Amino acid sequence: MATALITHPACLEHDTGPYHPETSERLRAVLTALEAPEFSNLLRESAPMATVEQLSRVHPRTYVEGILSIHPELGQPVQLDSDTVMSHGSAEAAARAAGGACMAVDAVMEGWARAAFAAVRPPGHHAEPSRPMGFCLFNNAAVAAMHARVHWGVQRVAVVDFDVHHGNGTQAMFAADPDLFYASSHQSPSYPGTGEPWEQGVAGNIVNAPLYPRDGGPAFRAAWSDIILPALDKFAPGLLIISAGFDAHVADPLAQLRLETADFAWITEQLVSMADKHCGGRVVSVLEGGYDLNALAASAAVHVRALMRM
Repeated sequence: MATALITHPACLEHDTGPYHPETSERLRAVLTALEAPEFSNLLRESAPMATVEQLSRVHPRTYVEGILSIHPELGQPVQLDSDTVMSHGSAEAAARAAGGACMAVDAVMEGWARAAFAAVRPPGHHAEPSRPMGFCLFNNAAVAAMHARVHWGVQRVAVVDFDVHHGNGTQAMFAADPDLFYASSHQSPSYPGTGEPWEQGVAGNIVNAPLYPRDGGPAFRAAWSDIILPALDKFAPGLLIISAGFDAHVADPLAQLRLETADFAWITEQLVSMADKHCGGRVVSVLEGGYDLNALAASAAVHVRALMRM
C-alpha cells in the first residue's frame, strides 16, 4: 500500500524574517529531497485548511480565531514572542499545517495510504492550548490526534516525538487523558525546559527520556529501546502519530545532540514495526524541527523511505 505526502505551497508563505532559523527553505529542502526517483510512488496531496472546529478541539476557540485573524501587511510581521512570528501568509500556513496533519489521519484511516507524512510548517509541538511559542502557532500533532478520536472513533492515540526539543504543548494537552499517550526523547537542559522523567501524566501516559548534550546514536537508541518503545507497546495505540523533528542531528545548529542520519532511519523502522503490531500499520508523521538544510533533507528522506517500507 502506498504512502502519502501531504503539503501545500501556502506553507512556504509563512515568512519569519531574516536570520530566523525556521524558514521556508526548510520545507523546500525536504520537498526537493522527496523529488528523487525513489519517491516517485508517493501519493502527493494538497493539505486543506483545518476548520475552526478541528483546531478548537485542542485550543480554545478564542485563541484559534485570534491567530486566524492576524494578517499583517506584507513586510510588517507581528512578533508574538521572542521566537514566534506571524507574517501576512502565516494564518493560512498554520491552518494548512494542522489541516495537512488531519488529512494524513484521513489517508490512513480511509485506507488509501498505509502511512502519511505531512511536510508542513510552521511546526506545532510547542504550541500550548492558549499560547503560541517556539516557532509554533497550532499544535498540529495534537489536532490530528483529536481528529482521529472525534471523526474516526480511535480512542487510544499515541504521539511520539524525537525532535531535539521537548514537545511541551503536546504534553500539556495529553497529560490529563489516560487514553492519549505522549513520549519524547529530547536534549536536556534545553528549550523549553520541560520533559523531566517524573512528568508522567495521570496514568503513566507521558514518557520522557531526556538526553544530554553530546549524546549520540547509542544513547538515543537506548532511550527508545529501553524506555519509550516498551511503554508505547504497553499502551497499544489504535493510531500512531510521529512528531518528526530532525534537529537532534549532529549538524544542526540549535542543539548539541549528535545523531546521524541513520539514527532517524532506525527509529522510524522501530515505530513502523510498532504500528504494524498495534494499529494495522497506520502511522502518521508530521514535520517538526530541523535547521541544517542538508541534514534535514537527508534525514527526512530516510524517514519517508522507512515509512514506505523500502
